[in-house]
Amino acid sequence: MARRKKGDKIDGWVVLDKPVGLGSTPAVSRVRRLFGAQKAGHGGTLDPLASGVLPIALGEATKTVPFVMDGRKEYRFTLKFGEARSTEDSEGEVTASSEVRPTDEAIRDALGAFLGEIEQVPPAFSALKIDGQRAYDLARAGEAVEMKSRKVRIDRLEFLARPDRDHADLVVECGKGTYIRSLGRDLAVALGTVGHLSALRRTAAGPFREEQAISLPKLEALGHIPALFGALVPVVTALDDIPALALTEAQANQLRHGQPVLLTRDAPSSGALLRAELDERLVALVRSDGTSIQPVRVFNL
Repeated sequence: MARRKKGDKIDGWVVLDKPVGLGSTPAVSRVRRLFGAQKAGHGGTLDPLASGVLPIALGEATKTVPFVMDGRKEYRFTLKFGEARSTEDSEGEVTASSEVRPTDEAIRDALGAFLGEIEQVPPAFSALKIDGQRAYDLARAGEAVEMKSRKVRIDRLEFLARPDRDHADLVVECGKGTYIRSLGRDLAVALGTVGHLSALRRTAAGPFREEQAISLPKLEALGHIPALFGALVPVVTALDDIPALALTEAQANQLRHGQPVLLTRDAPSSGALLRAELDERLVALVRSDGTSIQPVRVFNL
């Protein structure tokens, strides 16, 4: 593989189609090494047993990670009825069983109760921290883990298909912090049975969708940095839903030096967050106070 020339800057997003069995952190490390990027991060963890869209930020794109983390997510998942498992997915031990299998109509009728803002108890096997320790570390050590309920938002939940009486395929659109394993668990209970996720695939994270995603083997096959650049998505993509504000050269220089810019006319309303651009190139994220804009995040692009 051709090595990146010293001094090249790598800034942008890679929309990785993460395979089952690979953790999010190792996936980020592999992509970072491929590009020779100094900084890397991701836009929301995917469990090793899940596949799909894992947006990976390189260089200056790492400054936009929170906007993807906070963005809407979409998943397709398969719920297996009849077995509850310790991890809420197929990896864990069976903790309860049931012979009850809901009808298709019953599944459709139950979905409405899970729409909107709902209370959800996260899985014990999760990366959430309890007294400074990861919940999954405590759970694996055999300790009793009490997870606190929290509010999450479900915007869409639809029944797709019934491969057989033991399984149901569904799609969900949700907000930050929603655990699909918990959703599957709770849906099964609402249907008078128990269940766990047998498959999970993220199809969208923020503005990134599976149609854009590229697999690790394809990335590795590209081999040379010029070809890899073709897989990079612009940094600004993560900020697509934030209004743009055109700058002059002088204003851009002020923001780059961390200085506020006084707007003599057409100032955005106080509190507005905008992406400030010079000739359509991202300069900074700024916030308006009604008369001037203050830099929130400055980009070196």
